[in-house]
Amino acid sequence: MSVTETRPHFVLKGWHVLVGFLLFFGADIAVNTIFMVQAYRTFPGEASVTPYEDGLAYNKALAQERAQRALGWKIDAGGDANGALTVQAFDAKGAPLGDLHVVAQLQRPATETGRKVATFSETAPGVYSANVGPLSGAWDLEVTAHDEHGDKALAEHRLILP
Repeated sequence: MSVTETRPHFVLKGWHVLVGFLLFFGADIAVNTIFMVQAYRTFPGEASVTPYEDGLAYNKALAQERAQRALGWKIDAGGDANGALTVQAFDAKGAPLGDLHVVAQLQRPATETGRKVATFSETAPGVYSANVGPLSGAWDLEVTAHDEHGDKALAEHRLILP
């Protein structure tokens, strides 16, 4: 009886593993390097063209928020599809605030197209109304109300209209 030895055609050796390892990580490093170079070339490094001025505006906004919190004013706003906007203003005790100058900006959440400005008139103590024409869809309403003493309150409301 004769036994014939069969040898495998391919034997995985250490240098095969090393070459596979180097090729895999070499390709990974090359692709990541290309992506990083492209990212650095296309990003100017600034989120804003005027970062200093943006910082000053942010500090002003924080000061305004602290002053408004100290006043305790509350502003509610709403609107309907006909474009009738209503703003109600209350002081810290819940009493209506009369004799305010109320202005609002309406704009779409995702675009500046169709931006509208509304000036309100007082229709009842603490109730202010304006009409900006027919509205539909989502609108952001930014209300600014101030009195003759310079006290000011800001409010933002999202209106979803049919």
